[in-house]
Amino acid sequence: MHETREPEKALLIGVRVKGRRYGWTLDDSLDELEQLAGTAGAEVVGRLSQHLVRPSSRFYMGEGKLSEATDLIQPLGYNLLICDDELSPIQGRNLELALGLKVLDRTALILDIFARRARTREGQLQVELAQHQYLLPRLAGRWPHLERLGAGIGTRGPGESQLETDRRLIRRRIHRLTLLLEDVRLQRSLHRQRRQREGLPVVSLVGYTNAGKSTLFNALCRSNAFIENKLFATLDPTTHRLHLPGGVAALASDTVGFIQKLPPSIIAAFRATLEDLKDSAVLVHVVDITHPLAPLQFRTVEETLSELGVSDKPRLMVLNKVDLLPGRQAKRTRLGDSVAVSALTGWGLEVLRRRIAASLK
Repeated sequence: MHETREPEKALLIGVRVKGRRYGWTLDDSLDELEQLAGTAGAEVVGRLSQHLVRPSSRFYMGEGKLSEATDLIQPLGYNLLICDDELSPIQGRNLELALGLKVLDRTALILDIFARRARTREGQLQVELAQHQYLLPRLAGRWPHLERLGAGIGTRGPGESQLETDRRLIRRRIHRLTLLLEDVRLQRSLHRQRRQREGLPVVSLVGYTNAGKSTLFNALCRSNAFIENKLFATLDPTTHRLHLPGGVAALASDTVGFIQKLPPSIIAAFRATLEDLKDSAVLVHVVDITHPLAPLQFRTVEETLSELGVSDKPRLMVLNKVDLLPGRQAKRTRLGDSVAVSALTGWGLEVLRRRIAASLK
């Protein structure tokens, strides 16, 4: 029999620097961090927040807040601290030493979720590359007694410290993964050339994580891509033929969802996948219209598309999940040149198909 592991108990901490502009409020960002923690299997038992005049290069949070976090270990029983921003290697090491427990930042948490979700060989390679690139600068401190050879008892070794050995092995693995993913890029390039010869335009679904892209993809293409009401439920891209009114044929592609503070290592590792967006004829931007932060999520996706160099692509905005709105409000739902749909019930999908076909023509 398999033993059921108790979920790790997590304390969340978010820090903001006074005078610095942020798109999201600290509470909203921590709410999303709690969702991420739950997706990764952790139980959130508390949260702390702090506004600082100057950022702390030593501990991420101020020393007073660190003392408060230390005092909460016994009463809350938490064994994991999750920070809402990416920590520097020094900050992460100092926090683990001060608290005596595991410390993760937002980037490490997202990478852990991606590692759980990746099902295809390509997805697993992409996630592993991002994990190794994240780990490499953070190795120092994991082998403190072996970092300096010949400096005392227990430090004399075979001529290379464990830290140096690990760095060399990780760099070698990063090089190997990069070569493997270059092969993936080549294969994807060949697929794109074949699609271009066949004259089939590509319609890519993009959007914030959990906006309902995969549900919409299944409804439009009559496919069965995996769906779940969690952040990053689907990670691996899927492509199916899409039949549109007027005999228009196209290919629809479901892409990985975006999120605020998306780690650069993720974007770099998923370059081969995201390059498909550059060959898309139309980007269908799916927005969860029921989410209280829908405008912020919309802006985050648009900013990410700009970073990827595809902001000039024709765009069709789709307001999804109108079935969860009151009846009259659902019928009046409209934002700019958008299409309101319910991917779950099929409401509005024929209008969407006509709009996609018109965009392609």
